[in-house]
Amino acid sequence: MSLFVPKFDESVIVREAEAEVVGRAPTTVRLLADSSSTGGALSTQRVTLTAGADGAAPHWHDRSAEMFFLLDGAADILSGDEVLTAGPGDLVVVPPGRPHAFAAVPGADADLLIVLTPGTERFEYFRHLRRIALGEATRESLLEVQERYGNHFLSSTAWDARRRGAAPGETV
Repeated sequence: MSLFVPKFDESVIVREAEAEVVGRAPTTVRLLADSSSTGGALSTQRVTLTAGADGAAPHWHDRSAEMFFLLDGAADILSGDEVLTAGPGDLVVVPPGRPHAFAAVPGADADLLIVLTPGTERFEYFRHLRRIALGEATRESLLEVQERYGNHFLSSTAWDARRRGAAPGETV
């Protein structure tokens, strides 16, 4: 087991009013800290989803675990082949290499704090998603940057069934 020791000298402080906001309802992302500001320790963002909105399609990360902490509302979270429903205060940590996705439960809002560790440079990935939403880039362009952002997409029968309205899964 190797030990990763991040290298940064000052505390990272991000005031809500100063956080860059990408997107708008139904999917709003607040960029909080990227890997470069935390010496590689983590990258983190706050994602607010309204009215059952999708968060991220099924994907996996090579080198980072991803933590989902539900601040408010209800979210469906794919972990492997299982879809869990998380409520306020629930925590889900997905290990590297494991397929995952997240979305607000249909008819509900969700407010999540998401952390990848060790960190990767993710802010530009979210800006890329904004360009897609604005029609400045295609969805297919994400396939071209998967390796750069460590975000590898895949299909998931379990996720597709849940998002089409299959029976609710286990509550975390």
